[in-house]
Order: sequence, then C-alpha cells, then structure tokens
Amino acid sequence: MVTLGLVVAQFNRSVTEEMAETARDAAEERGAEVAETLRVPGAYDSPLAADRLARREGIDAVAVVGAIVTGDTEHDRVIAQSAADALTRVSLDRDLPVTFGVSGPGMSGAEARERVGKGAEAVDAAIDLVEEL
Repeated sequence: MVTLGLVVAQFNRSVTEEMAETARDAAEERGAEVAETLRVPGAYDSPLAADRLARREGIDAVAVVGAIVTGDTEHDRVIAQSAADALTRVSLDRDLPVTFGVSGPGMSGAEARERVGKGAEAVDAAIDLVEEL
C-alpha cells in the first residue's frame, strides 16, 4: 500500500477543500492511504510542508493541492513559478515523489472551480511514481 502525505493550500478554500476531497477519494480508489494532511495558508507556503511530510517515516509520496487565481498584477505567476520550483527541489532533495496539483496561474475563480479534479490527478501521479520507481 502506498502511503501519502497531502498538503492543502487554504487560499481559495472553497476550491481547495474540494480538491482535497477528490485527492482523498482517488487515494481510496487506488488502495492508497493519506496518512497525514497539512493545511497551509497558500500555494506559496506548500514547499516547507511538503518537505516536512517527505522527511517523515513511512511517507512514500506527497501530493500538493492549491488554486492560484489571477488578480490585478502578475503576482499569481510569481507564486505559481516559485511554488513549482521549490516543490521540484523538495522532490529531488528527498528522493521522493512530490506532485503538483495546483491549478493556475492565469485562471478566474470559476475556472479554478472547474479544475477540482486536479486533486485526484496529483494523487494518481504520486501513486504512479511510487509504483514505477
């Protein structure tokens, strides 16, 4: 059985909680266990939480979910790129799959709500990587 850590960004909570639910459902369907869930303020804050989970005994992979919507500035792009880069470093440094189930940037809130399935995709990718590696 694959044991997962799940990081859930709370910014845009109405979207991200549904993403977390689809993530947990996907894990159950695949016979995996979400052993621990950490909630962080936003996607930008997810790398530290992912790193902490990746260091825990018994965690095989970490799935991260969040939603980054467009504002009045390019801030959404900066956050998305920073989070993606840092999560990639966590995965490589810990030699453990860390998957990016963060929708955005460049999306409206309505578009983010249409992509709640990204939570399930992040879990599926994490399980696939554990099984393949």
